[in-house]
Amino acid sequence: MTRLSRLLMCLTALAASHALAAEPEYNLVLEGHRYSPGELIVPAGVRVRLVLENKDQTPEEFESYALNREKLVTPGGKVVVYVGPLAPGRYEYFGDFNPLTARGWLVVRP
Repeated sequence: MTRLSRLLMCLTALAASHALAAEPEYNLVLEGHRYSPGELIVPAGVRVRLVLENKDQTPEEFESYALNREKLVTPGGKVVVYVGPLAPGRYEYFGDFNPLTARGWLVVRP
């Protein structure tokens, strides 16, 4: 491998890690079978990282038909869900095991 190809590999890896670090991160907490915040505001047109923490003693499944996502969260566990880039609007999410109480909205603003 030449010095130039090693340099190009390093630059590519650096650019990729910078792109990942640039994604905005938002926290979502599940406690008492309710999501907090109930409305999470994120910017339009960018991919975002949602970090969901389950403080309940039971599992929950983060579900969103609007976002085409579902992810199981163990009791006391955390998961990461990537969404976007999204157009401005309101996107519902809910807990599949407690859909009457575990509800919220991802509000996407320009």
